[in-house]
Amino acid sequence: MSTRPGATSERPDTLLVTLTGRDRPGVTSSVFAALTAVGVEVIDIEQIILRRRLILGVLVTAPRDWRRVVDAVQQTAAGLDMQVEIERGTGDNRSRQAGRSHVTVIGSPLKAGHMAAVAGRIADTGGNIDRIERMARYPVTAIDLHVSGADPDHLRSLLAVEAASQGIDIAVQPATLLRRGVRLIVMDVDSTLIQGEVIEMLAAHAGHEAEVARVTEAAMRGELDFEASLRERVRLLAGLDASALDTVYDAIVVTPGARTMVRTLRRLGYRFAIVSGGFSQITDRLAADLGIHFARANELEIVDGRLTGEIVGEVVDRAGKARALREFADAVGVPIAATIAIGDGANDLDMLNAAGLGVAYNARKIVQEAADTTVNVPYLDSILYLLGISREEIEAADAEAGIVTPAPPV
Repeated sequence: MSTRPGATSERPDTLLVTLTGRDRPGVTSSVFAALTAVGVEVIDIEQIILRRRLILGVLVTAPRDWRRVVDAVQQTAAGLDMQVEIERGTGDNRSRQAGRSHVTVIGSPLKAGHMAAVAGRIADTGGNIDRIERMARYPVTAIDLHVSGADPDHLRSLLAVEAASQGIDIAVQPATLLRRGVRLIVMDVDSTLIQGEVIEMLAAHAGHEAEVARVTEAAMRGELDFEASLRERVRLLAGLDASALDTVYDAIVVTPGARTMVRTLRRLGYRFAIVSGGFSQITDRLAADLGIHFARANELEIVDGRLTGEIVGEVVDRAGKARALREFADAVGVPIAATIAIGDGANDLDMLNAAGLGVAYNARKIVQEAADTTVNVPYLDSILYLLGISREEIEAADAEAGIVTPAPPV
């Protein structure tokens, strides 16, 4: 047990009491009972528990006979078999600086060297880490840092370089009320909401899978005009029996974590939309299955039960996706700043740039370089950690709804 005099030998205005030791029921109540007996006011409290070890910090006013506080707290700590440090000072906490951000770091695994690199870049900007919270420990490790004193845009650009170098995901978002409000999430479908590309699955039934796959990959890298390449690929589906659409839909694999993300955010009033360069015969059913509010995609022409190799109406291309995002935001009644777009291909770039937060999800290089942030782990519900929602909160909500989730590793 120790005391530190702080910056003044005169009667202090405040006392910072810090206790550490094994956590168990009654520790916090015992400390505050002791503080109650000496008549102090509480100014601030912080408490964390790591591996059943408690760290409790309490900032209180200092009465005229402030040494009574020291004696009372030291006696209580001795009875609890805990260590205590009391620091004398003046005034409240230092105010958090302007330029407040949430920096979310995701790794699988997340190593000490990764955190050292992130903290170093934050320090380089003059920023300060005010608080750190764990959002998840499995199947990825996600940590949320509350940062002040750094311009969010400058911090984002520095940490984007560090994320690529370290092989981790880092998202930087300004600490505003938007993070807590209802938002609209607009997702690409192929290779984002679902695994694989529907047009390639259809092409496999038409005997043109390899040819279509080559064109699709080039288009997603931004090497081809999307509309022209789409029409070229769709023509190869001419004559295919429309029943192949049912077969393909039954074979679709939804990305791990997608249902959890939609289910969790719908509970909070979020709205969802899917915008696809694929086909409405698939996306409309997918939206109904997942509980997604809006869907927009291209419509395959079907005559006499067979695909004609043509598209009905205007093609949903790169510009069309961004236009759909704005229209859906208007329909929901949220500002563009309250939208989140998620995609992986070059035809998603306008949508990602238009949104308040653009997320490149396991995306091509051209998309990762342009997006606000990247997520490269194979779990779509990792997006929840960017919104300040922890794995524990997700599982508690599921348990209340009777949904069983896998137990975490020990």
